[in-house]
Amino acid sequence: MYQQFFGLAELPFSIVPNSRYLYLSQRHQEAISHLQEGLGDGGGFAMLTGEVGTGKTTVAKAILDNLPANTQAGFILNPTFSEQELLEAICDEFSVSYGKKATLKKLSQALNQFLLEKHADGIQVLLIIDEAQHLAPDVLEQLRLLTNLETDSRKLLKVLLIGQPELQQKLQLPQLRQLAQRITGRYHLLPLDEVETAHYIRFRLQQAGGDGNLFSNKCAKWIARETHGIPRLINLVCDNSLKGAFKAGEKELGLERVKWACQQVMSFQSTVYQRSDAKPSSPRFPFVAVTCSLIGLSLAAASAYWLSPLINEQVAHHWPLPEAKPALQETVFPKQVEETLIQAEDLSSALRTLYAVWGYQASVTDTFCQSDTSSLLQCMPSQGDWQTLSQLNMPVVLTLEVDNKPSYAVLYRLNGNELELLVNDEHIRIDKQWISPLWKNGEFHLTWQASFKQTLKSGMKGQEIALLDRKLSQILGKPERETQVFDDEVKRKVSLFQRWQNMYVDGIAGEQTLRRLELLTQQDAPKLDAPKLGSLHLVGGA
Repeated sequence: MYQQFFGLAELPFSIVPNSRYLYLSQRHQEAISHLQEGLGDGGGFAMLTGEVGTGKTTVAKAILDNLPANTQAGFILNPTFSEQELLEAICDEFSVSYGKKATLKKLSQALNQFLLEKHADGIQVLLIIDEAQHLAPDVLEQLRLLTNLETDSRKLLKVLLIGQPELQQKLQLPQLRQLAQRITGRYHLLPLDEVETAHYIRFRLQQAGGDGNLFSNKCAKWIARETHGIPRLINLVCDNSLKGAFKAGEKELGLERVKWACQQVMSFQSTVYQRSDAKPSSPRFPFVAVTCSLIGLSLAAASAYWLSPLINEQVAHHWPLPEAKPALQETVFPKQVEETLIQAEDLSSALRTLYAVWGYQASVTDTFCQSDTSSLLQCMPSQGDWQTLSQLNMPVVLTLEVDNKPSYAVLYRLNGNELELLVNDEHIRIDKQWISPLWKNGEFHLTWQASFKQTLKSGMKGQEIALLDRKLSQILGKPERETQVFDDEVKRKVSLFQRWQNMYVDGIAGEQTLRRLELLTQQDAPKLDAPKLGSLHLVGGA
């Protein structure tokens, strides 16, 4: 159609998987690295989640293409199986014979024998299950039982579960807690940011033999904004743009053509991707902007941004905040803001929004904000002041008091004296002077990504020790080592960290020490001081 018109050898934005168009962003590379580590020695399960179209299958294929020679892999797609059907499908994938009307017991025995034979031949077996969110809890439990076969050092069957965000929610069910605890590698694949979107478009055009700069940076920025960085949606918009330009005889792609294509594509997508750009009709207050943009933000964040070992810190890239306009000074608290806060009396709702900012859909248990080692995020009530929050540099739920009643708002941004709050279905930008009197007791709830599940002390071994040593080395500026043993050097670092943080010095990494270390090393958490969309710029280069 438009290939010859734009000097392309083939269609660059086909949504059909093609290894030649395998674009590995930094996020994709990190996903591969994390999952490979999780499936390393001692690991049994790893999990990759992400919204539809973010490239989960791309990551899986990249892992398959780079497996060691001594690994045999099987791939199961769209599993809507019963326990019996799952075992039969696994047997079929690995060419394991089983008799007609074989029972669960016989199927398990056949697979166990196969795994033992492969182990004897020095071969590691890997099973990849795509669309794993469709697996029923009893089927997932059957899969866990299948991985019980192991040697002293490793599992004979390793499993990579790939699924949409619902998979994370499913693994929080009480009957699946054993499986959840066995997942040694987790990654949630986030959409592309603005820079990555520009690189992605340029890469695909160049792979098709065309001009990588066909879409300007301004066009790429608009596409990233409208598609929320979902690669599949980017493909559809770019393809529509080229089709429209070809029909109109336009050799150069203008921003209006791209806007038209975005409208054509996105109007048929799920409501979680729909943007709300309606301007508020109520009068503006100084440093105050109230919109209903959070309706889209909370839905989209809950669906498209779910937790992983690396958390999205650029939510605003995809749902930019409204720009506040100057207005006449008011001497009283803005009335519509006060009315909004009065209605924000549900802590669980505020916590759900906070989890959504992290890119994670909170379960009912999560909204209790209790310690739960099986959860991907930990939650804790705390106290402090504005300096505490500035140093913490992560979104929190503030406990406010309005009309002598508690009110809860997510502190989303903190920039000098300007705050950005998420309250129910509204997004508020307001000066700190209005909120300080309401935040009387300095109470807040925070969430963070937990890396450790137990107290660590001298003599212990394992991957958690290696992670502890690595985090301590990074924050203390010490050389990193390759160790999985809690030796004297690790104890010395723990003691040094405790002394630095004015904690009781015992050289044992207990709950308080580990929590403090985790909070200080949340490298990819959402940030209070994250830049707004307007302050970001695309850069050149492929």
